[in-house]
Amino acid sequence: MKHLWVEAAHIISLFKEFLRDMRAQKKRTALTIFGIVWGTAAVVTLMAVGVSTKRQNITNFRGLGDGIILVFSGTTTKPYEGFGVDRRIRLQKSDVELLEREIPEIAMISGEYQRWDAFLRNGKQVRSPVVTGAPPVYGDMRNVIPRVGGRFFNEEDMEMRRRVIFLGNELNEFLFGEEDPIGKALLLNGIPFTVIGVLEDKVQNSSYGTRDEDRAFIPATTFEAMFGHRYVNNIIVTPRSDIQNTRYVVDRIYQVLGKKYIFDPTDEDALQVWDTAEFFSEFMLFFDAFNVFLVMMGVMTLCVGGLGVSNIMYVVVRERTREIGIKRAVGANKRVIIAQFFAETFFITFIGAVVGFLIAWGITKAGALMPQEAREGLGTPVIDPLVALVSIAIIAGIAFLAGFFPARKASKLDPIECLRY
Repeated sequence: MKHLWVEAAHIISLFKEFLRDMRAQKKRTALTIFGIVWGTAAVVTLMAVGVSTKRQNITNFRGLGDGIILVFSGTTTKPYEGFGVDRRIRLQKSDVELLEREIPEIAMISGEYQRWDAFLRNGKQVRSPVVTGAPPVYGDMRNVIPRVGGRFFNEEDMEMRRRVIFLGNELNEFLFGEEDPIGKALLLNGIPFTVIGVLEDKVQNSSYGTRDEDRAFIPATTFEAMFGHRYVNNIIVTPRSDIQNTRYVVDRIYQVLGKKYIFDPTDEDALQVWDTAEFFSEFMLFFDAFNVFLVMMGVMTLCVGGLGVSNIMYVVVRERTREIGIKRAVGANKRVIIAQFFAETFFITFIGAVVGFLIAWGITKAGALMPQEAREGLGTPVIDPLVALVSIAIIAGIAFLAGFFPARKASKLDPIECLRY
């Protein structure tokens, strides 16, 4: 117990010395703390922005669908089995069944029709959106989620070729405004369709053709009967969740369709394939590199502040040379001297870090008040536990390095030379 009281008294003594030095050198202390404040605010803010930007773009990208592979028609560029180049490969509905049968690694698959010249009318409101024809599984693959009270079309709609329609949220707002459209009729090329659902609001930074918010969706069988398309615009594939390398599925698609349409499976231009899982991986590598860059910029700023602290502590060592000599003369060992200067360094760093964290917190709160449109790419910066822990580790490391060398120099001073100073 006595040992604890001695240690507590020693800590209090160090704190009093630190406060005395701060009062004596107000300007110097303020400038030193400012360097740490600026560096801490930069590190925390940049890390928070980097993490939120990555998370927001993950959310935005998933608006297209989770790990889907998009297959479009293409043109051959390699001669194969007597056929020349520039031969158009068009995808058909039967290709969907063929790929599903031949590639067991496929979890879900859907063909997709598109029409760009159709007209939707509700009273005086007329618009010409992209009209998509697809099976029910399309909604799950593309994250086309209905608002509460509505639904996407089902197998019964497909079998009976019902004239039902699902609207993108922006398209619905244009046609119906604030009115609830569920169960109401509108005209598609003059033919009445019943609205069965509206897209739940979602962010989507990737698309092919147009974003889902401006689309109208109808059952594929209804689309075929109404427009008579012979070819599908594209095929969407979702690999099984246990497939680690989606490139294998892509290669199999080329092989299966290459055998049917007689083109070289290595001819990548024969089909236009967008593997969003592979693209997403590359996308995440970019953001990881971007976050590392932001952290390094913040660390460099904090290092400048730490360098200022270290320089000031060297000055303090020189100013207290005689004081160090007296302490050594009355029995203080090197550990006590090191502890004194380490403590002062950490006090300065702690004050600067707390103020810096408060500034960064204020910046992130201000960022959350920005309009949603402004935050679509950056997200909402938040100082989450990961950001806080990494920031604290960086600040602690800078504080240690800033105090170590001055403290070591102070502990190595000769007591007799100090008393003569």
